[in-house]
This record gives sequence, structure tokens and C-alpha cells, in this order.
Amino acid sequence: MKRRDFYKTTGTIGLGLLAYKSGFGKDINTVLEPGFYNEEAKKLPAREFDVVVAGGGTAGVICAIAAARTGAKTILIENKGYVGGVAVEGGTALHSFYNLWKAFPGVKKRQLVKGIPAEMIDRLTARGGATGYAEMEKHYVYDSVCTAIDTEMYKLNAHEMLDEAGVYVCVNTLLAGAIVEGNEVKGVILESRSGREAIFAKSFVDCTGYADLAAHAGADFSEPNDYAVVNSMGLGNVDIEKYYKFLKDRDAIHQLAYGVRSGEPGRIIRIGAEGSQGYPEPFIKGAKEIGMSAISTTTHDNYLMFIKMNMKLPVSPTYRDTVAKAELELRKRMQKGVELFKDHIPGFERAFITRTAPSLVIRRGRLITCDYDITHEDVINGVHFKDDVFVYGFHDMAPRFQIKDGGSYGIPYRALCVKGMDNLYVSGMMITSDHRAHMSTRNTVSCMGQGQATGTAAALCALNNYKARTLPYKKLRKELEKGGVYFES
Repeated sequence: MKRRDFYKTTGTIGLGLLAYKSGFGKDINTVLEPGFYNEEAKKLPAREFDVVVAGGGTAGVICAIAAARTGAKTILIENKGYVGGVAVEGGTALHSFYNLWKAFPGVKKRQLVKGIPAEMIDRLTARGGATGYAEMEKHYVYDSVCTAIDTEMYKLNAHEMLDEAGVYVCVNTLLAGAIVEGNEVKGVILESRSGREAIFAKSFVDCTGYADLAAHAGADFSEPNDYAVVNSMGLGNVDIEKYYKFLKDRDAIHQLAYGVRSGEPGRIIRIGAEGSQGYPEPFIKGAKEIGMSAISTTTHDNYLMFIKMNMKLPVSPTYRDTVAKAELELRKRMQKGVELFKDHIPGFERAFITRTAPSLVIRRGRLITCDYDITHEDVINGVHFKDDVFVYGFHDMAPRFQIKDGGSYGIPYRALCVKGMDNLYVSGMMITSDHRAHMSTRNTVSCMGQGQATGTAAALCALNNYKARTLPYKKLRKELEKGGVYFES
């Protein structure tokens, strides 16, 4: 899809208006052609930065910290009132900092993702907000470790690290447009309760998940709509040991990990049965109807953090009106879900919903065309590239698909450069067209690694007047290694 088509789909709101009073009290009387409104031009206040990072989610936080630490004057734009994204809203654990060594006897255990992502988790673990890298006791053909987080402490920890790095953080701020000249993004338009403003910079990174900045800038994209959307709920008043005994007595424990819970080691932090195994028939039937997955994690006693409700939309999750209906349906499903647990599963008799994501969570929105499209074969064959910017070893379709011999594959720099744009990168779930490969690259820790790579690259370009494709790889590699990024070769 081109930019002109994007604007066609987003510019037809407010049909039939002939007179309008703006939010700042100015009367506007405009005769319109049917179906359109001509917005009056405004002179906007403007500021300048070196790097703009759009989206303060899993990738965006790491990206902005990396850019600022590299020396760039960096601004982070986030439409919610906190940072963290999918890591605090949609998953069950952060997958994965390690290779899949436990599934391949004799393979060396290696921490593949280090640098700022690992620093984030190590710091969070030290303050009691994460379980570190606890080894999986069951289903380690899927992931060798479980990294569970306290979602609220993660939000605080991430925001503090941004502040310490000197990032100018704009939460509660909407990215409303892009200023483009030829193949370069010159600036972005922001909208907040403080008004509308323009931000100019030299380098830009889209970490929005939906690829809002790239779409505004005119990048080529498609909307595969190849995943269900989800909202997840936390459940309080849960007797985890009673739940464990119920599943164990039925020989139904599919996923299990022990780690630090409520400050004590050796406690259950991940538990769940697979599909219909072990659950009563009414629970199985009800869970299927509402798309509920019962596998969850915890860092606290009497609490499961992520029980997910999945729902497949008939259209892309960029369609506002469809999503509005889905938001209601998912919340109805969450209420049904807690009732199913209370009625059928020991340990949940007094359970209640303690948290939900503020809006539905996606696994893919827009897919941006980049200079290189990572393939399924690249992933499972453990391919490394001459321009690797980090390495990764987890696949969300394991054990059906695993990286060869418990190894790793590389994410090439080219895969993060938006095709046809000289100073725009993307990080996160917006890359990789092959659904099977995307089942690896979209995962949280991969997004973190992508964030450090693009934040570092964007800063180097801004500070040295490089275009994305003239940035010397050796210079980028050296800076990434300085930032603690691990490479296999």
C-alpha cells in the first residue's frame, strides 16, 4: 500500500460537516465537498532532535536508550501513559535470551541476547521484578528458559532507564503525521493535550508495532492479518500449588519452570497444560469458545499474570471500527474466562481479574517492505549474514520448527532499513513477510535486540551525517559490541 492509499483510508472522518468549532475555540465555516473536510493550515511550534523513536514498547524503549547512550539527542513518542508495550501487555514470558540448548543434548548453553535488553532484565531481577533466566523443567523443546516479569515494575524500570539515559520521553502523545521530502523523513507531527507540534530530526525509527510512522512517511506496506489479536488478564486469589496438584494428578502438566516467586527461590513461576489435556470437559469447551490459553507465569504468590484471550479479526487490526467491537468482545471473553476457572479448576475458587491490557494486543499490524526479507530457511538453518546486528535462537512454533542444532541465526542490518527511505528504520513485528519466520522475529526479545541495533544505527547516522545505507557496517558493529551486543562470529 502507498501513502496516498493510506490517507484515503484515514481521511474520511466527520462526514457532512459544514461548520465546525475547533478544540481551541476558533470558529471555522467551510463549505465541503461530500465526505470531506478541509483542515485549515496552522503554524506549529517546532523542536529539533537527532533521533526520533516512535513507539515506547518492547523495541522502542531499548532503541531510545541505545540512541541516547550513543550520544544522540533522542525523543521517544508513546501514545499510552507508560512504556513497555507487548512485554507488559500481551505475553506470558519474554522469549528468549538463550539458545535452545536443552532440546539438543551436548549443545553449549549460550546467552545470545545481551547488551541493553539483558541489562534491563538483570536490573529488574535485582529489584525483585523478574525471575531472571529460570530453566524450563518441562517443554524445554519450546524454550530452554523462562523469563517472567512483574509488569508494573517493568514499566517503572524501563521509564527510569530512559530518564537516566537522557531520553526526552513524550507519553500520552499521538504520532499524527510525517513530514517527508523525497526519500527522507524530515519530521513528525505530534498531538497531545498540550496541542499540536512538529519535531524535526536527522534519523527516525518506527517501533510502533503498527508501523504508523512508516505508513505516514509513504513506505510500502501490506497488511497480512495473519494472526489473532489478544487481550490478557491477570488473576488474583489463585492457589498456585493447588492448581499444580490438580494438573499433576491428571498427568497434565505441559509447561513448568521454577524460580524466584515473592522473593523465595524454587517456586513455580510458569505452569499450564497444553490444549484440552487434563481439564474438565466443560472447561475445555468454554475455553475453546473464547479462545483462551491457560499457560501463564507469575512472580508473586496467589497470582497468575497472563491468561490470554485470542480472537481472529476479519480485517487488519488497523481498522478502527472493527477493533472497537473486538475490544468489547475480548473483555466479555475475559469475564467468561475467570468464571470458567472459578467453576471448574481447583485453586481458582475465589479468583478475580487484577489486570488487563488497556487495549487489544497485536502480533502483526502493517508489514513494511525492507531491503531484506528474512526467510523461514534463514531462521531454521541458522543463517548468519555479513551485516548481522545481533543473533537470536527462539522460535514460537517449536518443536515443529527449531533453529538448527540449538544454534542461532542473524538479523541483518538490511532487514531493518525501510526500502526507498534514506533515514528510516523499523524495529519489532513490522519485518519479515513469511509467517513462519515471523513467528521467530516478532517475539519480545528479538524486538529488544532489533531496538538496540536500530537505535545505535540511527544515532551514528545522525551524528556523522550518514544515510542509512552509507553507514559503514564496521562502525556500527564496533558500537554494538561496545554496547554489549553478542555476536557468534
